Amino acid sequence: MTQLTIWLVIGFLGQVLFGMRFVVQWIRSEREGHSIIPVAFWYFSVAGGVTLLSYALWRQDPVFIVGQAGGLLIYGRNLFFIWRDRRRAAAPGS
Repeated sequence: MTQLTIWLVIGFLGQVLFGMRFVVQWIRSEREGHSIIPVAFWYFSVAGGVTLLSYALWRQDPVFIVGQAGGLLIYGRNLFFIWRDRRRAAAPGS
């Protein structure tokens, strides 16, 4: 397998991971009967974003790099809020 083939597989894997967040969100919203963003949405966002950022770095594409890096900050911040809120809810006296 060539280096190009390996990186194409990584790029497509990132796209699949990134796309899964929409599938997860859609299924959960259908079940709830209104728009919901489950925690899995953010985990797929991070996994897909990191994978796509790796691919963008290999491609040396500054537009793609900035877009993915910026998104990762937002996804990470949302996970931080979720983890913080769960810790607070689990704390004694909550």
